[in-house]
Amino acid sequence: MVAARTSLGIELGSTRIKLCLIGDDSAVLAVGSHEWENAFVDRVWTYSLADVWSGIGAAYADLVSDVEAKHGVRPESFGAIGVSAMMHGYLAFDRSGEQLVPFRTWRNTSTGVAAAELTELFGVNIPLRWSIAHLHQAVIDNEPHVAELDFVTTLAGYVHWRLTGRRVLGVGDASGMFPIDSSTQTYDADLLARYIDRVPALDLAALLPEVLVAGETAGTLTADGAGLLDPTGTLRAGAVMAPPEGDAGTGMVATCSVAPRTGNVSAGTSIFAMVVLERPLTSVHHELDLVTTPAGDPVAMVHCNNGASELAAWAGLFGTFAAAASSPVDADTVFDVLFRAALDGEADAGGLLAYNHLAGEPIAGLDEGRPLVVRTPDSRLTLPNFMRAQLYGVFGTLALGMRVLEGERVELDRMFAHGGMFRTAGVAQRFLAGALDAPVAVAATASEGGAWGMAVLAGFAASETSDTLDDHLRERVFADAVFATVAPDPADVAGFATYLERYRAGLTVERAAVDALTLTGTTT
Repeated sequence: MVAARTSLGIELGSTRIKLCLIGDDSAVLAVGSHEWENAFVDRVWTYSLADVWSGIGAAYADLVSDVEAKHGVRPESFGAIGVSAMMHGYLAFDRSGEQLVPFRTWRNTSTGVAAAELTELFGVNIPLRWSIAHLHQAVIDNEPHVAELDFVTTLAGYVHWRLTGRRVLGVGDASGMFPIDSSTQTYDADLLARYIDRVPALDLAALLPEVLVAGETAGTLTADGAGLLDPTGTLRAGAVMAPPEGDAGTGMVATCSVAPRTGNVSAGTSIFAMVVLERPLTSVHHELDLVTTPAGDPVAMVHCNNGASELAAWAGLFGTFAAAASSPVDADTVFDVLFRAALDGEADAGGLLAYNHLAGEPIAGLDEGRPLVVRTPDSRLTLPNFMRAQLYGVFGTLALGMRVLEGERVELDRMFAHGGMFRTAGVAQRFLAGALDAPVAVAATASEGGAWGMAVLAGFAASETSDTLDDHLRERVFADAVFATVAPDPADVAGFATYLERYRAGLTVERAAVDALTLTGTTT
């Protein structure tokens, strides 16, 4: 293993911090990870910055152990490093670099007034989770910290800043802070001017990170940054740093979906679909974000706050039952057994409905979430039907948003999927194909996800190539890649359509649960 030819991808996901080390052929050399979870404190979904660094340190130590076990060396340097994280949210700092308020993650839905006002002002959809919505809500609410603002960024931008000293952001992640003009590949100047006219006390352009595109370099790892990654002092400074990106962008890279008429679905704590556009949309839709690829090309994004967390909770329950019955099995086996059981379920899940809403879900019109399993007396409650309903529930809100894209006549040649739930071959992939009524492809790297995609972007930044990102991916990274593609089963398509019709009608029950069951205290 030659250090100068390696690239390290760091991704801070919602439940796992993952590191992936690749060689110059993009093959995985080693991985490391650390489990973490957000906390609901004072009605705000958040992570502490202390947990950010302890988690990164633990994941890096795990990576080092994997490198030593597989290659017999302890890494002292890397050719390139890139940081990716969950997009959006609000991290605010003063002139001394001190955090002003707790991190407000993408999961918070308390910005309704601001988002509506900005959508009207800009003429483009500004979702609740976007950084500008959080900032403007703080302005509307006259929060004292606004007067002390010097810098606003995302989680990836924050980590990169601490590692390099540079306040920059990849264009894909920046597009979830403030609208991007794809012709200039930076913040939309007209919309910036409109905001400054509305809020003249804030120099918004000075608060936001500098925007960079894939292939550009974004500084180098400093000695202080190396110490944050590796407190043992073994790691040396100097690695080339790629522009920090969001999990949506790294998902596009991980699935070779950065060209027009391609798309991907990323499933984790949240679930979202990204479709690279050939032309502008005809209307503003609250279900759709307009963001960009890491190269700056326009993308329609269907983002759902709630993905596979509720599914994982049920899997945990079944695992606990197995242990209580003196037949303990590991987590991977639990998922595999439950997923394969779903294949025997009825096409419409036997009349069962599963709502995975742990948090608010704007596409469904929910300010808060209440996970529910709902059935009528004539439904068939079996394990296969229950698990199919749970898997369908992961794709339910996503399917509502994708129907809007169909109405815009957006065409797709390829839809790829990645994320841990696709590790069990032929199950979630098959059901997603049925939900979208389109072929779905999964690559061998699907379960490595965004950390691998960020490592690829880091290698691209260090390569000094003149290739476009799409050319680099198709001709170098994925030239020999094998994709497993599943075509939609007509029975699944019809069954999911029936399920979705009931799902849409049953949202009335979900809204009633939000109204009737009050959240109290702090939870994780």
